[in-house]
Amino acid sequence: MNFLIYNAFFLLARVAIGSLQHIIPIVLAVLVYVLFIRYSNRKLSKKQQENALHILAYFVSATVLIFHLYSISLGNYDIAVDLPLYLCSLLALIIPVFTYYRKYWMYEILLFWIIAGTSQGVITPDIAEGIPSFDYFRYWIVHLGLLTIIFYATFVFKMRPTLRSVFKSFFVLQLYVLFMVAINFVLNANYFYLNEKPKSASILDYFGEWPLYIIVVQLIIIPYFLLIYLPFYLAERKCKKVEQTI
Repeated sequence: MNFLIYNAFFLLARVAIGSLQHIIPIVLAVLVYVLFIRYSNRKLSKKQQENALHILAYFVSATVLIFHLYSISLGNYDIAVDLPLYLCSLLALIIPVFTYYRKYWMYEILLFWIIAGTSQGVITPDIAEGIPSFDYFRYWIVHLGLLTIIFYATFVFKMRPTLRSVFKSFFVLQLYVLFMVAINFVLNANYFYLNEKPKSASILDYFGEWPLYIIVVQLIIIPYFLLIYLPFYLAERKCKKVEQTI
């Protein structure tokens, strides 16, 4: 019993992969996501659905903004490390733009960025401090909130990617990478882990040292995006077959 309590709260220690502080937020997010989607589809009008998505996006974005303002107030904010330029933090700041305009080209890019980017963060969390730190709650709100938003757009607003979306998202990602290269050069930083792998365990550990892991990631991005696209492709084929038999 004491072990469970210790593992559950692990106060202010780095969150270990597979610990209760890792698993519980994911389980809760899945339950909330399923209920949120089902309730929205069954009970909410189109306008109410839009408002619900706006509120969630603003909450995710505000969490990141408040976290950084709080960090600045502590007086030890380092622009070479702490700016919200890592992919998930940056997406959290701009996600209200997508939920407000809901442009299809935004969805095409964000679907692959969010699923590919946050899945790594969810599976191998990089959280230096656990409950009850602000960073712990910010981390899960951002990663799981972004997933909920993009799935909401998919299953409530019926937005779907195409094969072209895979390559469009990849191309825009390269622009982001070039921007991060420039930022890292100016600030002597390591945003997007372009100069060094993260300290915590991550999938990058299997791809060799710098710069080999960057080359490997570039080579697998399109296959990874295609894997994300595969369920949409199979669902579309199934629908077409059903339509042909009617």
